[in-house]
Amino acid sequence: MKNFIRIAAGQGFWGDRFDAPIKQIHGGSIDYLVMDYLAEVTMSILQKQKMRDPQQGYARDIIPLMEEILPELVNKDIKVITNAGGVNPIACRQALFELALRMGFNNLKIGIVYGDDIMPDIDQLLSAGIELRHMDSNEPLEKVRSKLYSANVYFGAQPVVETLRQGAQIVITGRVTDTGLTLAPMIYEFNWSEHDYHKLASGIVAGHLIECGAQVSGGNFLADWQNIPDMAHIGFPIIEAYPSGEFTITKHEGTGGLIDLRTVKEQLVYELGNPREYITPEVIADFTSIQLEQEAKNRVRVTGVKGKKPTPYYKVSISYSDGWISVGKLTYAWPHALEKAKKADQIIRQRLKDLKLKFDEIHTEFIGINACHGPLSHPIPDPNEVVLHIGVRGSNLSQVEQFSREITSLVLCGPPTVTGFGSGRSRPKEVVAFWPALLPKKLVRPVVDVQ
Repeated sequence: MKNFIRIAAGQGFWGDRFDAPIKQIHGGSIDYLVMDYLAEVTMSILQKQKMRDPQQGYARDIIPLMEEILPELVNKDIKVITNAGGVNPIACRQALFELALRMGFNNLKIGIVYGDDIMPDIDQLLSAGIELRHMDSNEPLEKVRSKLYSANVYFGAQPVVETLRQGAQIVITGRVTDTGLTLAPMIYEFNWSEHDYHKLASGIVAGHLIECGAQVSGGNFLADWQNIPDMAHIGFPIIEAYPSGEFTITKHEGTGGLIDLRTVKEQLVYELGNPREYITPEVIADFTSIQLEQEAKNRVRVTGVKGKKPTPYYKVSISYSDGWISVGKLTYAWPHALEKAKKADQIIRQRLKDLKLKFDEIHTEFIGINACHGPLSHPIPDPNEVVLHIGVRGSNLSQVEQFSREITSLVLCGPPTVTGFGSGRSRPKEVVAFWPALLPKKLVRPVVDVQ
């Protein structure tokens, strides 16, 4: 058993800095590189891509990235764990195999975890009385069954652990929890059992701290963002994990950003519900038990984490079509910029009423005035410019398209000094809504395959 392992975060979401994982590998010693690509809406996007092309459905950025880092991964024996497989881990692995062969790496072992996609089983589950009720509204899934795009179970760390035990150097998963990507190498390296709840909970906390990439290193830091050093070269976080369950969060020397008690505390409360019951497939972690200590500059020690037996359920991330949205923008210049923008808003709303267009929602913001804080915004008596930002949402596509035409007509039919219309009409976009539900674990099993 190793005395400790170093787990480096390389991505916080699909669209994060491309060079972050490269710098994690080049910047110093690490044992694992974990990369989180998936958000709830990402699954529906990937599902649409797979429907158009059966060889798609994964985060395509992973292929050019691996072309950059594969030689060093092999030479340094760094293992990669990522959920970039999206809704098609099999195709993602095949693309990686083809890349590895072109680069001369003929013996690379890649493991995949799948089985999280339960879309083919939805009707069978509903017929069996598994209603997949919305976790907030308690409505049955049957209400939106005809409009579903994707349905994926959140697996935990255990299937990833199995791929590591079978010798995989790269692990590609579908919908695995963000925290599970970091917990898995701890379970594997330190041989934690499924009943080591305190240790498992500590691994969950570690995963929660680095799942958003540089957010714990000073990115998006509310308390003191002005004094975060060198954010252009911000260092992504690294977990130094120990068999006891204790760990230290740090980053490579010479990188920008900051890791201290404040940045760690701010990340701990990110997307946190009940702090005593942070529920994951492996364990329920008690965030109120966490003890923090500033060990040294950019090093925070985490101890004392408590955990308890998990629930018998997996969370299911379901997406469905919920109508259409169109949003338009026009900029009005000084003088009287706000009055012009408000007048334009009145004109549009009157036109929609005259045309008898029906929408579920019409929403207006005045960017530069109230877009962020709404009625709590400080008054600005005479702004240099104001952006009228207005959107509609509805189930009738043709009416949403008609709204888009009304926006551009304001250029000649509304208040003066208008600009910002060079990009043309706004295009309607489909609204993809999120439906969270619970599914008994006994009804679905992850599939592990290492080649």
